[in-house]
Amino acid sequence: MENNHLYYPTYEITPLTTAILVHRDKTGRVSTRILEEKEEIIVSQSPTKVVDYACRFFGSSLKGRQDGTRDVCGITHKAPISIDPTSGMYFFPTASPSNANCSWIAHSHIDQVNKADSKSTEILFKTGKTIRADISFGSLLNQIQRTAQFRYLLDNRIKYLQKQTVEMVAEPYA
Repeated sequence: MENNHLYYPTYEITPLTTAILVHRDKTGRVSTRILEEKEEIIVSQSPTKVVDYACRFFGSSLKGRQDGTRDVCGITHKAPISIDPTSGMYFFPTASPSNANCSWIAHSHIDQVNKADSKSTEILFKTGKTIRADISFGSLLNQIQRTAQFRYLLDNRIKYLQKQTVEMVAEPYA
């Protein structure tokens, strides 16, 4: 066991989570390396199962969040999701979530991306930590843009409803 990793059977994603990465142990078994702002955690489930568990914690499921993305902005493949929009937890997959090599990246923690080679991209997070993801530079830029669009549309819906609620509450006193 490495000293800089904490090992948990499962883990709850928080606004401090920067990435949920596929990790393989010495036997090749898939687990998850979770990058937080100040620590790394290894959990025994796959990244997509960790994301599904987080969605369920906030009252939905990965499938439900994917359906919601489709309904908000029409994205159906490698859809970005909001694990919890009120705390700004928007993630996008690096591959199809059904692919064992799928990792998830937190949109709000990305500082910069650089092409590493034709099949991988270097992601620099606001924390200063850098990872190399198995996704082409063009695909990663597309995922970032799609997540930004989804985030914008969903945030506008939430703000609209909040504004309507405030107006409805204020009306009796007008």
